[in-house]
Formats: sequence, structure tokens, C-alpha cells
Amino acid sequence: MCSVFEGEVALHGKNADHVVARVDFDIGLHDRPDVMRKKLQEAIDGFDQRNDIDAVVLLYGLCGRGTAGLRAGKHKLVIARAHDCMTIFIGSKERFAEKQAACPNCYFYTPGWNRARRVPGPERLVVLREELAKRFDPEEVDFLVENERALWAAHGHAVYLELGTDDAKSEEAYAQGCAKGLGWSFESISGDASLLKDLLWGRWDDARFQIVEPGQTLLHSVDNAIFKIAKP
Repeated sequence: MCSVFEGEVALHGKNADHVVARVDFDIGLHDRPDVMRKKLQEAIDGFDQRNDIDAVVLLYGLCGRGTAGLRAGKHKLVIARAHDCMTIFIGSKERFAEKQAACPNCYFYTPGWNRARRVPGPERLVVLREELAKRFDPEEVDFLVENERALWAAHGHAVYLELGTDDAKSEEAYAQGCAKGLGWSFESISGDASLLKDLLWGRWDDARFQIVEPGQTLLHSVDNAIFKIAKP
């Protein structure tokens, strides 16, 4: 699972004794879809050695097509029909689409994204500059940081989504501070944990989840289904 869900899984997956193993992946994989696909596939293949599981659940969405191309091995794969994690936080792809249509300049904040300092705000620029300085010359760092800042200009409204974790209020304050620092408007809305809960607890209907049977490959679908499968 993506580490952005760490607190939410601890809360809403509490006592889920049927989950016998978990692999956490760094939130930064979203920046490199090809690397994400490779690492997820390696983890999926690793589960082929186990005989005590029925399915491998992917706590991801399409995520820049980073999950498209994944192949089910010995066990079936299950993934929510979601473009990204915000669909899971808000409860359904339909509700997320409605919010995006009503607010095309929204930028979404969550506790996990906040903690990773990967949301627009003053601290993001500091962290980004430190990360880039390890790989690029100073002139290139300045260019890339300013490019990141320019991308934020497409937004202007911060939306904070939370699912009842202990840090929900403190992270709301952080998101509100980011919005204030950027001169953006701000709103906080309660998420809906039903999609996350049903994914964790095995309530997998076809309308909300894509099941990839052994030997099949997960593909991107350009329609509202988001995913489809390629049979072997």
C-alpha cells in the first residue's frame, strides 16, 4: 500500500486479522510511475511463494498509470476503481468527479500528504529544494523549484480531506496554514471511509473494484471504469 494511507489503515483496518501481510511503499513513487509499476510487480510476484492468502489487495488507484500493466500471479489482485488516492479518501469515483467538476481549481490535502510535505506551501519548497540539490546543479534547482511554484498557479482553493484519524485536526490546521500562505481559499470536508473499508474487508463489487484473476494483466480503461483486464 502507499504510505499516504498509513493512519487511515491503522484506524479503519483495526482487527482485520484476515490481513496476513502488508508491504508499504514510499509516497514518492507517485513521481515515477514506471518505478512504481516495477516495485509493485516485484511485491506481487513475491506473494506467489505463499499458500495462505486468497488475494493481493492494492491500496492504490491508477496513479499516473503506475498500476497499469501489473500482472496477477498465483493470486488474484484487487484494486479500487480510482484515478488516485483522493477517490479513496472521498469515498467514490463519482463523488470525486462531482467535486472536481464543481471546483476545477481545487488542490486536495490529506494527513498523509501533509506529513510527507508534498503539498503546496512554504515547507514544500524547502523540502523540494533539498531533494533536488542532491541531484542537480544550483541553477537547475532554481529552475525546477520555480517550475513547481508555477504549477500551483493553476489552483487557488485548498480542500482538506480526512477520515477521522487522530491527527485530523492538527493536519487540518497545517493545510489551512498552507492555503493562507499561498493566498488560497480553504475548506475542510469529511471524507468517506466506505471504499477503503470495503477494500480492506473484502467487500469487492464490480462497480467499485477491479479484480484481476491469476494470469491476467491490469490495464487502463479510458471510460468511467478506469480499469480493465487483458486475459493471458
